[in-house]
Amino acid sequence: KKKKKKDRSEGAKMDSLRDKYIDLIAAASDEATLEELRVQAVGKKGEISLEMRSLGKMSPEERQIMGPKLNALKDEINSALAAKKVALADAALNDRLAAEWLDVTLPGRGRRQGSIHPVSQVWEECTAIFADMGFAVAEGPQIEQDWYNFDALNIPGHHPARAEMDTFYMHRAEGDNRPPHVL
Repeated sequence: KKKKKKDRSEGAKMDSLRDKYIDLIAAASDEATLEELRVQAVGKKGEISLEMRSLGKMSPEERQIMGPKLNALKDEINSALAAKKVALADAALNDRLAAEWLDVTLPGRGRRQGSIHPVSQVWEECTAIFADMGFAVAEGPQIEQDWYNFDALNIPGHHPARAEMDTFYMHRAEGDNRPPHVL
């Protein structure tokens, strides 16, 4: 009789623990409160952990009955905590999304116009100054023949400007005896 009465009181105690923590978890409004509840229930010094430690003082028959019940209670509390944590995270995400909404139908932001590089700006100013003085800007190919760069200007073959350290020569294909291009 004493054993059955103890089993009933232990069962009632576990039911009250379950109801207590399930209600508290359901009422938790933030993750800090949820963490406090986790520590109170299943932490090292939590109520369910203390009940688990009391299993060592029970007889083997009582342990076989109470052990699975306590494990089931602990698992139920842990799953309720995890579910509430996910629900709180989802609610926080939904609140954030509602606060940070973006209307994709609005026109895009205008891009700022760039500016002219300072070197290019000075080059253009110098060109304008020389144009005002009567000079003209002439453009031509960047790769030129040897004739136009040196021979037409009467620069002799031994002149230092024709040295390979000052001038880049583009060699022609084999068998082509024309003078090289100058870069």
